[in-house]
Amino acid sequence: MASLDDFDQHRPIMFGLAYRMLGNVMDVEDILQEAFLRWQQAQQATVESPKGYLVAIVTRLCIDHLRLAHIQREEYIGDWLPEPLLQLNEDDPANTAELADSISTAFLVLLERLSPPDRAILLLHDVFGYTFEEIGEMVGKSAADCRQIGHRSRERVIQDRPRFETAPEKVEQVAQEFMRTCVNGDMSGLLGILAEDVILWTDSGGKVPGVARNPIKGADKVTRFFMAIGKSQGAETITYVAKANGQPAMYVRYGDGSWRIHTFDMVDGRIRSIYRFANPDKLRGLQGKTV
Repeated sequence: MASLDDFDQHRPIMFGLAYRMLGNVMDVEDILQEAFLRWQQAQQATVESPKGYLVAIVTRLCIDHLRLAHIQREEYIGDWLPEPLLQLNEDDPANTAELADSISTAFLVLLERLSPPDRAILLLHDVFGYTFEEIGEMVGKSAADCRQIGHRSRERVIQDRPRFETAPEKVEQVAQEFMRTCVNGDMSGLLGILAEDVILWTDSGGKVPGVARNPIKGADKVTRFFMAIGKSQGAETITYVAKANGQPAMYVRYGDGSWRIHTFDMVDGRIRSIYRFANPDKLRGLQGKTV
């Protein structure tokens, strides 16, 4: 019988990889449950590296899952965003400061543009430090092919993404200012911290009435959107800044118990992208929370 201790020891890296691959915590838990069942059935004496064996299982399960999930995401109502991760596992080896943006909303959105195998190869090499030889054995490709795919995927991600501000203290400063201007209805102040070409993405899954289903582009339109929301908020609305996906984010709790989370990308001290989470299925971790 395979060791439960080995599985628990390597659970953080399996969770970290699966979350970055899938962007949905419930799906990740399903993947880990299936990986555990397969680990139980493994002949421990034949496994040279429990960590490598388990990571390979999770990688293949994620690739298969994403191929099936592709159709579901095409049918998703409005913009699909990865589920915000409210609590990071401190044991995750990819939670270092240097790799913090590998779990940011923007990076996860960009990964959606890669095919499942290409996504896995990029993550395994650039985030988790596996060699292309090791990756090749996991995904059934040669090391040379993995190296080429990894290079191509990296170039595509870099090309599509400008260099965003990732320093937590700077992000928190701007997030606090964003919250202040929204709460106070400070239109000119909000315009001052938004880039001219800012884009607001909202993920409601069609489950929240009155929520924009298409991106809102431009500082003026985004400002007017948040000013209108601020006017409609009741006295019981609570707004504060806390972490989501490893970065400061704005949380809003309405009087009816519903939540919104806003994460940000910043360039030169201004907000370039706002990701607004409204789908209650992706905010399950906040159910029943009061502050």
